[in-house]
Amino acid sequence: MRVLVTYPPMESPKGSPMLTQNRQFQWFHEPSYLYPCVPASMATLLQERGHTVAWNDSIAERMGWDRFERLVRDFQPELVLMETKSPVVRRHWAIVDRLRDLVPGVRTVLMGDHITGNPDETMQNSRVDYCFTGGDWDFLAEALVRHLEEGAPLPGGIVARNDDGTWTNTGPYKALGDLNELPFMDRNLTNAHLYFEKWKKRLPFLWTMAGRDCPYGKCTFCSWTVTYPRFRTVRPERLADEMEFLIREHGAREIFDDTGALPGGHWLNRLCHEMIDRKINEKVIFDCNFRFDYFTPKNVQLMKKAGFRKLILGIESASERTLDILDKSLTREQIIEGCKMATAAGLQPHLTLMVGYPWETRQDALETLRLARYLMHNGLAHHLQATVIMPYPGTPLFDLCQRNGWIRFAPDAYDRYDMTEPVAELTDMDEEEVVQMAGRFYKLFLHPRFLAHQLRHLDSVEDLDYMWRGARAILGHIKDFARIRRDEAGLA
Repeated sequence: MRVLVTYPPMESPKGSPMLTQNRQFQWFHEPSYLYPCVPASMATLLQERGHTVAWNDSIAERMGWDRFERLVRDFQPELVLMETKSPVVRRHWAIVDRLRDLVPGVRTVLMGDHITGNPDETMQNSRVDYCFTGGDWDFLAEALVRHLEEGAPLPGGIVARNDDGTWTNTGPYKALGDLNELPFMDRNLTNAHLYFEKWKKRLPFLWTMAGRDCPYGKCTFCSWTVTYPRFRTVRPERLADEMEFLIREHGAREIFDDTGALPGGHWLNRLCHEMIDRKINEKVIFDCNFRFDYFTPKNVQLMKKAGFRKLILGIESASERTLDILDKSLTREQIIEGCKMATAAGLQPHLTLMVGYPWETRQDALETLRLARYLMHNGLAHHLQATVIMPYPGTPLFDLCQRNGWIRFAPDAYDRYDMTEPVAELTDMDEEEVVQMAGRFYKLFLHPRFLAHQLRHLDSVEDLDYMWRGARAILGHIKDFARIRRDEAGLA
């Protein structure tokens, strides 16, 4: 079967869309592309099964509609699979129609957290043939192709359109297959060289995804708890095997694992020892998502020895009330102690924070800003990213907002869930102030105290280049929020 895995063009005056495998959609002034590991695994698995697979990311390739349509006409796919998210789901509904006009008889699939949360809506509003309602798209796609070619029964997790236009839901998704048995993602097929962020220190930089998605998996705002309701991961030895493969075949010098949070405890210890014993730590630096409550005085030292560097850590808020509502199972004290442990060991915490919660006061937001300032200016955090909270449809946070009447506009106005404005009603801040507050976090990078800490870590030309690329990204984020305010003023 001829299969196209694609991210079609998403041209907009708002900027470049952060869509691929992203928990929080945003339009960026300075484009940044995340490697979509599960779609890449899907493309690789189908190719290994003998199908003719084409990979297209028009966003990362900066491909316009004319080139994209030529690609589709030339390839003549029988099956097209697309990841979507709330802010662009209506665009994808229209793209489905466009694809059917380009290639009569083509079958289309939409997948993602928005689809998982409400597949009937997409079946009703578009002519899509199938929706995937679970996150293991590689196994689901393999099962769908077997169904189309051999008549094999469809597993749970697929909504299929019938000949009369109605649709059938095969039932709730249940995890299929063994992650350890999947082939390593084919980085040549999936153009992995396009997906390096400006925050990455060394090139070649490549991605892995050992787990789907987070061992905690309860945060009410996280869209991926919808997509991956049950956490599972590969064996630590298998992840080490993949690292060696990336070093040997692609010359990797830095690797980022995009698991929602790597497990701690015995799993982490085994991974660290594998990296040390195989001397992986001498060839690459390793970054990952992690949780504050997984830190121990011993494991931070072991992680540093194993080659770990940047750890992305979700703070979200300094307000204990907000952390409780988000079900973060996290305290302010854990945040500070975790940063102290990590930095003392030589690791580099990267903080994620959000503002604009419907119950949040200005003082709550300022307290989060003060905590971030304390950590950044005292050398306890090396990076941060700030966003406006988005209660995506399908998440417990969206349900909470709906029950309390906190959604500011029609719940299906999905194009407004793009972080250019708050979705939820606010307490004592207006929309512009929330967006401005998010921008203030990035200005912490410009403070002399933070810059002094960064300069102390400059040991090479590589470090200087890394700092320069990071500075460009920071200025891009500041421009993003400034542009949002200008656009809102113009509309007013």
